[in-house]
Amino acid sequence: MLTIPLEIQILFAGILFLLGLIGVLVRRNIIFMLMSIEVMLNSAGLVFIIAGSHWKQPDGQVMFIFILAVAAVEVSIGLALILQVYHHYKTLDADAINKLKDTI
Repeated sequence: MLTIPLEIQILFAGILFLLGLIGVLVRRNIIFMLMSIEVMLNSAGLVFIIAGSHWKQPDGQVMFIFILAVAAVEVSIGLALILQVYHHYKTLDADAINKLKDTI
């Protein structure tokens, strides 16, 4: 069976987290920002899985299930807020919403 070294696995999770962080900082569409946050949460869950597998403990899988539950709640609340923002401002661009804030 092929085993991947621990350093490569952690590097992969770090790259995923970095891609999510870049997505949050660069993209201005709120939906893309929410998806980037999901990528960051999944990379954090991947680190827990890697650590649990390395030490042969089920704690990493338990924490990943907790992260999935938090991500599900975050998505449901985030999409509800995004829907309200879209109905109010008619845009999903974070910069445009920030500019419109002063006009109300």
